[in-house]
Amino acid sequence: MAPHAPRILVVDDEPAIRRFLNSALTADGYSVTQAEDGRTALAAIQRDKPDLLIIDLGLPDLDGQDLIREVRGASDVPIIILSVRDDEAGKVSALDNGADDYVVKPFGVDELLARVRAALRHRIQQQGHDPIIRCGHLEIDLARRLVRCRGDSLKLSKKEFDLLRTLAEHAGKVVTHQQLLVRVWGEAHRHDNEYLRVYVRQLRAKIEADPHQPAYLLTEPGVGYRLKFDD
Repeated sequence: MAPHAPRILVVDDEPAIRRFLNSALTADGYSVTQAEDGRTALAAIQRDKPDLLIIDLGLPDLDGQDLIREVRGASDVPIIILSVRDDEAGKVSALDNGADDYVVKPFGVDELLARVRAALRHRIQQQGHDPIIRCGHLEIDLARRLVRCRGDSLKLSKKEFDLLRTLAEHAGKVVTHQQLLVRVWGEAHRHDNEYLRVYVRQLRAKIEADPHQPAYLLTEPGVGYRLKFDD
């Protein structure tokens, strides 16, 4: 194990899930600690200062949504939610409460590890304030508001750039409809989902080789959008 391996706290009341995650994450180079309920998790967060949390929503003592809110009141540590609750409202609520991403059980190891890398990478970007973000063939210069795709400069409207910038700043992570609407258009437009879909279509027409089969700007049905980040 590397001396400065990122520390991940797994919070789940199922021993089999904790063992599985411990094995998968440790094999990928992470340092893993575990908690079986919310109160134990809160103590572990204060004691160990983990770099990322993986939290099951169905805990025996605290609802996972409450745990997210409590953590977010004191820390910006990345949070990935695990749950069998494959409902759109639960996903949106978790993300709006401060979670960084959401993986539904059963899940593949590769999918989870990709989400972990994206969440940790986003935190590094926030700390470093990198003015240029690259996603595959896309290059977004935040300082100069320039976008290149496959070597060609793209002409984007102000709102199209602001939308792409918001997704790029969270590359690899899902961003909810309301988060995008409030960030780009303001609080008064937080429910204008059709308005958002129009701009997503316009943006895809400019950045995608085939807008009908997007490779970069992906839809998370009923939740929001994700800009794919190639590792």
